[in-house]
Amino acid sequence: MSASDVLVIGREAVMTGLAIASPFLVISLLIGIIIAVFQAATQIHEQNIVFVPKIIATGIILVVLGSWIIRVMINFTENIFQHINSF
Repeated sequence: MSASDVLVIGREAVMTGLAIASPFLVISLLIGIIIAVFQAATQIHEQNIVFVPKIIATGIILVVLGSWIIRVMINFTENIFQHINSF
């Protein structure tokens, strides 16, 4: 296994991690911005108001995208095993 092979595998791992994490991060960011605007408008500055919608949204995303996440992880794992078998 050469250094370029290790870099390719590392790049694929980072891209897979970003692909899996991006829906959670984007939705959490949008919810955070919406609630921050709501808190600024109403001057309610309770920290717990932000966490409950984010937890609920994360659960919904996990239910909706769970099969896709597993499929992406399985494809990455199969690709790693194919790289191992080629050496």
